[in-house]
Amino acid sequence: MDELDLLLEELALNPGGLQSVSENRNKDTAAAEVPAAVNSASTKKGKVCSNVYSDLPAPVAASPTPDSPTKELDAILQDMLGLGQEDPESSTTPPPLTQKLRKTETIDELLGGLSSDLEKIGVRTAAKGHCASCNKTIVGKMITALGEVWHPEHFVCVACNTELSTTSFFEREGRPYCDKDYHQLFSPRCAYCKGPIVQNILTALDQTWHPDHFFCTHCGGLFGPDGFLEKDGKPYCCKDFYNLFAPKCSGCGESVRENYLTAANGTWHPECFVCADCLKPFTDGCFMELGGRPLCSQHFHSRQGTLCGSCGEPITGRCISALERKFHPEHFVCAFCLRQLSQGIFKEQQGKPYCLTCFDKLFV
Repeated sequence: MDELDLLLEELALNPGGLQSVSENRNKDTAAAEVPAAVNSASTKKGKVCSNVYSDLPAPVAASPTPDSPTKELDAILQDMLGLGQEDPESSTTPPPLTQKLRKTETIDELLGGLSSDLEKIGVRTAAKGHCASCNKTIVGKMITALGEVWHPEHFVCVACNTELSTTSFFEREGRPYCDKDYHQLFSPRCAYCKGPIVQNILTALDQTWHPDHFFCTHCGGLFGPDGFLEKDGKPYCCKDFYNLFAPKCSGCGESVRENYLTAANGTWHPECFVCADCLKPFTDGCFMELGGRPLCSQHFHSRQGTLCGSCGEPITGRCISALERKFHPEHFVCAFCLRQLSQGIFKEQQGKPYCLTCFDKLFV
């Protein structure tokens, strides 16, 4: 009965330790200790409690319970990371091929075990397809692109191997490219800077340009509403083109752009083609040229000295030269009687011609 009381007291104080206590009491060492505790209790009942608490055997460790799925996953990943670590002292010598193969096989086994363990705890690990790069089954995260599925780390730029799972990409003939490599390889080139054109493109002169690189070859200004003109495959603004290449008006010296006249060995604006002396246009379309300058008939004969000394009109036919001037034959007359001096015989007084009869009457 004393032993039964002792067991009940232990059960009341430590309900979870019933199994461990009963197991310990079945051992030989525990069987030897129980009588001693019972004898002391029969002689001195006041010390029973103190002996029970002080003489209880050490608790036996319970069998380990399965860890949570998260802990199992962490443990497996830790094992995988441990396979990739190398001893710094031996890093200079590459591991043998058999060791690499063994590590690969171990990783595959761990992945297979991981899938099995996840399925056991209720996590579905159905294959989502085969990676278009490595052709292995995809269980976790995946990328869907170009009509196929990929491991995120295997969906990379074919030119620089940059991972494209978290960024935009371009497709060319079914192959992915990052933004930089795609434009570097396939975008049209600017005729000025030779760089790839990424956004806005301007086409002119059978070439492609960045919009801010298509400017006047001479002044460097961008083209306005007037557009541009081309010379030898290069663009020019209208102002510079006419200043550099258009013929100059022989009258005003400015560039001739549209309507023009060619005369007197020069090119003229229609409004600039006038008599060089009186600046009057040639209404009848007739002009005379002297020294490369157009002249009306009046000023041409004036410069040539062929204006009639009497009427002031140009002399186009026969003329009489007298008194340092020229006259129409019918206009060379006596200044007093106005008879024509057809014989060419006259006398001069104060720059005027007189016939002999009038001269004698007036001055002799």
